[in-house]
Amino acid sequence: MKVGCIGLGDIARKAYLPVLASLPGVELHLHTRTPATLTDVADGLHLPDGQRHVTLDALLAQDLDAAFVHAPTAAHAEIVTRLLDAGVPTYVDKPLAYQLADSERLVSLAEERRLSLTVGFNRRYAPGYAQCVEHPRELILMQKNRIGLPEEPRAMVLDDFIHVVDTLRFLVPGQIDDVTVRARTEDGLLHHVVLQLSGDGFTALGVMNRLSGSVEEILEVSGQDTKRQVVNLAETIDHKGQPTVRRRGDWVPVARQRGIEQAVLTFLDAVRAGEVLSARDALATHELCERVILAVRERST
Repeated sequence: MKVGCIGLGDIARKAYLPVLASLPGVELHLHTRTPATLTDVADGLHLPDGQRHVTLDALLAQDLDAAFVHAPTAAHAEIVTRLLDAGVPTYVDKPLAYQLADSERLVSLAEERRLSLTVGFNRRYAPGYAQCVEHPRELILMQKNRIGLPEEPRAMVLDDFIHVVDTLRFLVPGQIDDVTVRARTEDGLLHHVVLQLSGDGFTALGVMNRLSGSVEEILEVSGQDTKRQVVNLAETIDHKGQPTVRRRGDWVPVARQRGIEQAVLTFLDAVRAGEVLSARDALATHELCERVILAVRERST
C-alpha cells in the first residue's frame, strides 16, 4: 500500500509518521518543498530516494493508494483538490480549509469522485473521550487553554478551537437547539471564546482562553450524580463518592492515548476495504465554527 505524507511539520513528525512508519505493508512516500527537511525526516525513517519527493507532481506520479495532508492550512484546499482529482483517498489535518466555501467544495468533490475524505478529529478516537459517550452527559464542559497566544479569530477558531467544537458535537446526547457565543477581542485579536450548545436535557460549554496562564485541556461530563473528568487526554478521574483516578500506562504510546493511531488505522482500513468515508459530518463542525467566527466579529464591531 503506497501512502503519501504531505507536509513534514511537528504534527506529522511527532504524531503521524511514527504510526505510519510502523505499519506493515505500508510504503511511505514523503513530500515537502523544503529539501533539508525532507532529507532529515526521510533519513530518520531510512527511506530510499524513490520515496522522497520535493514536488507534489512527483508524489502523485507514484500512484498512491492514500495520502495524509499536514501542510499549512492555507495550502489545504489546493493540495486536497489535487489529490481528489487524482483519485487518492485523503486524510487531512483539521481544518479542511480556512474558508467554509472551500470546505464545502472539497466535501462535494470527494462525494462526486466517490473517495474517502477524512478530517483529523483525533479526539473522537482518544480512549478517555470516546469512553465518555457511555457516561451520563447532562452537562459537558471542555476547556482548551494556552499561554500568551491571542490570535486573529478565524485562525484561532479553525486551527485550534475547532477541536473543542467537534468534541462537543461528538459528545452531545441529542439535537442541538440553541447556539450561544461569548468572546473577548482586543485590537483585532481573540483573547477568549465561550461556546454554549443546548438541547433537550443537556448543555455543553466549550471554552478557550489564550491568556490563561496555563497550557491545559480538561473535559468534564456529568449527570445523574456522577462526573467524569479527563485531564490533558492522559488522566481520567471518575467522581461518584470517592474519586477514582486512571492514568495513561507507561507503555501506552502518546499517539494511541490521543486517538491519532486509531484515526489513522480507521482511515487506512477503510481504504483497504474499499469503503468510502464521508467528511459530511466533519463539515457540520466547520459550519458551526463559521457561526462562532461570525458571532465573534459581530461582538467586536
